[in-house]
Amino acid sequence: MDAYFASVEQKANPHLRGKPIMVCGDPNGRSVVTTSSYEARAWGVKTGMTLWEAKKACPQGILLPCDPDKYVEVSLNLLSIYKEFTPAVEVFSIDESFLDITGTERLFGNPLQLAEKLKKRIREEIGLTCSVGIASTKLLAKLASDMRKPDGLFWLKDEKVAEFLEDLPISEICGIGPKLTFYLNKLGIRTCGELSRYPVSAPGGLEERFGKIGVHLHRMALGLDEGPVLLTESGIREDEGKVKSVGHSITLPKDTRNREVAKNYLLSLSEQVARRLRRKHYKGKTVSLVIRFPDFSHFSQQKTIKEFIDDAREIYQTALSLLEQINIETLGVRLVGVSVSNLIKGVGQLSLFREEWREQMLLEAMDEVNDRYGEFTLTWGRLLDKVKTTNILSPAWRPEKHVRKYSNRHWEAPVYQGETILPSVD
Repeated sequence: MDAYFASVEQKANPHLRGKPIMVCGDPNGRSVVTTSSYEARAWGVKTGMTLWEAKKACPQGILLPCDPDKYVEVSLNLLSIYKEFTPAVEVFSIDESFLDITGTERLFGNPLQLAEKLKKRIREEIGLTCSVGIASTKLLAKLASDMRKPDGLFWLKDEKVAEFLEDLPISEICGIGPKLTFYLNKLGIRTCGELSRYPVSAPGGLEERFGKIGVHLHRMALGLDEGPVLLTESGIREDEGKVKSVGHSITLPKDTRNREVAKNYLLSLSEQVARRLRRKHYKGKTVSLVIRFPDFSHFSQQKTIKEFIDDAREIYQTALSLLEQINIETLGVRLVGVSVSNLIKGVGQLSLFREEWREQMLLEAMDEVNDRYGEFTLTWGRLLDKVKTTNILSPAWRPEKHVRKYSNRHWEAPVYQGETILPSVD
């Protein structure tokens, strides 16, 4: 999808169309730009910019708070359209999906014709534009989707792959981040062509320098990717086997030296981590705490306990024991982060002890209510009206339980009246 969050906001509010808008966590606090419209990008606004940097680059830019419910709902409607073209759909993120269209020619024509029909359906039914890449592998299809943005369509045929990749910067490849790019650049490797020709198994080659990933880098540079479209019976991506940790962090609206405020954020983040663990049927026994101070130095410690846990209270108490090591009143807090690692999956069983059984039933009941009515509908008393940590939606969002929450609602653009946006109700 093109500039997804910003495009959804412009669709919802016609007054914003054609204007430079920047979607962020909290327009009045310390946040970063999660997505900007193409009008704002023309002024140099980029994802990840602080609001100060974004406003300096585009003084006339309009800041909008992130609205996760809206983006989830639109994404689920998009998913329903994709699955009318093929059941093999992998939701890669909130605004990206892979579709395996093998065998659909008799229904929709060749890949180019199918892509044009798909783009038309999305434009007419959702009111948004998307850019489609067509190729024989997921790696190449993702690259192709970036070639003609916005509202693009690019078919990368097999006979053109070598020419296409020859001068392509390695940083354009999904999976090669800034750190890996830095190390490859030190070896004189800047393009996929250079990476494909670099020795693999020879002394000093990719395999010796990077281990198993070295061989994978070589294959990526050639455009080779045997990875299938990942899905479950419901058509939702299923790759939890790769999960090594589950965590959340938040930059506070303003620095605090109040320990109770820091503890409230810690509990809220612990609850979010616990919910995600239970949703994926994981438990962990190593809790990590990250605190960033106002001078951008940080504290990072972890603690391993005896039992595997997925309860917010236990995560919170473990993280709290680490927090007690910090003189918050003197140093102050800018960011709080909590994560759980050392994971094991599918170990839950009903306890034989009454108190433990009651606790398990309580957590299940809370999850049921929050799945249906939204995060923190049921929460801990000390969090009431204290902190808000759920206004940012991860770009790596997957449908999972959200399907249950939103699938019975139909998204409609809110009505714009004067200076007020009135959400539609059904």
